Amino acid sequence: MEGVPVTVSIVRSRVEAELAVGLLRSHGLRATYVTDDAGGQEPQLQQDGVRVLVAPADEAEARSILADVED
Repeated sequence: MEGVPVTVSIVRSRVEAELAVGLLRSHGLRATYVTDDAGGQEPQLQQDGVRVLVAPADEAEARSILADVED
């Protein structure tokens, strides 16, 4: 990714984050997710959420795509 990645969504689980990242990637965007859950070994640490990140250049489009899904 170019520049510092931007958080476009905070979701409740890795599974939800993987779905969001897959959706964004299917639209040609560069996306990933991060969480502090010991590599999935401590899922209870996801209580603060899982952040979905995109490249700064993709932020507006990513927010639009995710907003369409929420509606």
